[in-house]
Amino acid sequence: MIYDIIDWIRRDYKVNRFRFIVEFTAWLMSIGCTILMAATVPNPPFLLLYPLFIVQCSMLAWAAHSRNSTGMFANYMLIVIIDIVALIRLLTI
Repeated sequence: MIYDIIDWIRRDYKVNRFRFIVEFTAWLMSIGCTILMAATVPNPPFLLLYPLFIVQCSMLAWAAHSRNSTGMFANYMLIVIIDIVALIRLLTI
């Protein structure tokens, strides 16, 4: 099974290298944000995190769109909208 996953990743990279790099970069950003949030609880740096959330989810939304994945595209775009609203609220406090 692990060989099938590795083969699938290789095929995905060969099919569209740019999308693969975008998705991988967004994934790294997501992990980084999660670690930063966990490390700084109870006062995470939302002024840093929200823009990163917005960028990474926008990247993943583009990748989902390029894969014709309606559900994932809708999910990431909704998260982008929620995070934009949260950032605006944070900036107006």
